[in-house]
Amino acid sequence: MNKTLIALAISALACAAYAPNAQAYQAGDWVARIGLGNVNPKSDNGTLAGTLDLEVGSDVKPTLALSYFLTDHVAAQVLAAWPVDHDYDLNGANSGSLKHLPPTVTFQYHFNPTGPFNVYIGAGVNYTFIYDEEIAVPGADLELDNSFGLAAELGAEYFINDNWSVGAQLWWVDIDSDAELDGADIGTANVDPIVVGIDLAYKF
Repeated sequence: MNKTLIALAISALACAAYAPNAQAYQAGDWVARIGLGNVNPKSDNGTLAGTLDLEVGSDVKPTLALSYFLTDHVAAQVLAAWPVDHDYDLNGANSGSLKHLPPTVTFQYHFNPTGPFNVYIGAGVNYTFIYDEEIAVPGADLELDNSFGLAAELGAEYFINDNWSVGAQLWWVDIDSDAELDGADIGTANVDPIVVGIDLAYKF
């Protein structure tokens, strides 16, 4: 029993020595995050032209986020990403591709900003720029409107020291885009992706 207690005490001291001593986040701090995000559109992305079932594929791209702490617990964040490429199928056949840029602004609540382990939630808005739409129909012109919608996030991070942390996130983004083919409305693409991300963060 004594050996067990001694071992536990040593382990606790080691953890205390390794964990950051100073407050990890406080009002006025800026935090930059760089990572990777896997953009996974929901299944069943709508029906176009009445008969064409749309399925949008996933993509992995670098992400960059910048946060400012308004209080010790509340931060505002802007999330950006390298242009995301999606192939899409119509009725199960590969039919084209598109690109989008998804800048997202959220307000986060951090439950344990002093570390060493922090969980946060956030909600906000997203504006998605859609471009370079391609469709496998010779001479056809496909256009998808830009999208404005809500966004939500859940994140967790571990503080390596007072300035650096590693983390993981889940985002949900509401992306609904009206589609036109040769100028005629053909329906709405409901992308609504879940984004799974990892990052390395630096506080300054």
